[in-house]
Amino acid sequence: MFSLQTIFGSGQQFYELLDEAAAAAHASAAALHTMMKSTERQPALDPFKLARQRERTASEKIGKALVDSFITPIEREDIEALGSALYRIPKQVEKFADRYSLAVRHLEDIDFAPRAAMLEQAAGVVVEMVGELRHLNIDRMTALNEKLRAIENEADRLMLELYRDIYSGKLDSLQMFLLKEFFEILEKAIDRCREAGVVAYQIVLKNS
Repeated sequence: MFSLQTIFGSGQQFYELLDEAAAAAHASAAALHTMMKSTERQPALDPFKLARQRERTASEKIGKALVDSFITPIEREDIEALGSALYRIPKQVEKFADRYSLAVRHLEDIDFAPRAAMLEQAAGVVVEMVGELRHLNIDRMTALNEKLRAIENEADRLMLELYRDIYSGKLDSLQMFLLKEFFEILEKAIDRCREAGVVAYQIVLKNS
């Protein structure tokens, strides 16, 4: 005799798939930090392609599971929203990596590593927040949300320093353009992490 859980599913698969999506996002951010610390003149893009593929696979599985499952552990709209938010993170990171590989010879004196480190930290917090969805612990999730907000605020502060560098007169016009473009891409990637964290936090607020 089959139990209702056997027929309808426990919903655990959704947590696992969201975990995988968050891990793929973090992997892309970690790969970028590694790239920014490397002295290679022509950085490899394979880790970013792999992370995007992992993210696509998880996203497709989430979509299929939503169609096939009768019940979900949290609202379907929330699963879709979080999956979509997570999907945008490696997409933004890969955008940076692709463009950086083309312009690296113009950026040899620019240190992107500190900002890339912050992106990796932000993505790591998102992994923790997604993992906490199983428990719906509002205190733990609030602490993680505040941690992610602090990283975002620090990134905003560093952006102000960036603009001081841009207008210092020490850079040529091409470097000024590239510096502004690349830092804004990084800033947007951190914003993507923040957006995913907000969705996860709101899910816990709704269900706790």
